[in-house]
Amino acid sequence: MFDQVNGLPVHILVLHAAVIFVPLLVLGSIVYAFVAPWRPKIGWAVGLLAVVAPGAALITKLSGTELYNRLISEERVSPAGRAILDQHMGYGDRTTWFAIALGVVTLILVALTWRNPRALPRIADLAFAVVVLVLGGLAAYYVFQTGDSGATAVWGSY
Repeated sequence: MFDQVNGLPVHILVLHAAVIFVPLLVLGSIVYAFVAPWRPKIGWAVGLLAVVAPGAALITKLSGTELYNRLISEERVSPAGRAILDQHMGYGDRTTWFAIALGVVTLILVALTWRNPRALPRIADLAFAVVVLVLGGLAAYYVFQTGDSGATAVWGSY
């Protein structure tokens, strides 16, 4: 299902969705968590990103696994290339998990503050902000590392 479309690997068709939507989720969720007066204006967009970004990351991961399996089974990868791809897949796994975690926490925050942006007690609001900041930082770091190692796998010499 996630292998090919008209002879092209699905991975190369969908990976840019994760590259765009995960950082947008990071930015949107951090702004939503820290700037309560903006919540009514951006809540719908952040909520949508909290669903779309983890979905894009998951589809990208699944299609990347299919591409990896095909390349390995066809013996089209050198041992050095396989090491780079293994590292890339590890980063991709972490990106997916951190994007999912950030999406879930963001959806909970949006649901709790949808009608009243200041509905949470100050300590809960601060706790959400810290969790969103940590998860956002990790998701941003790993999406960068995944993209960088993927570019090395494609364009580097191995």
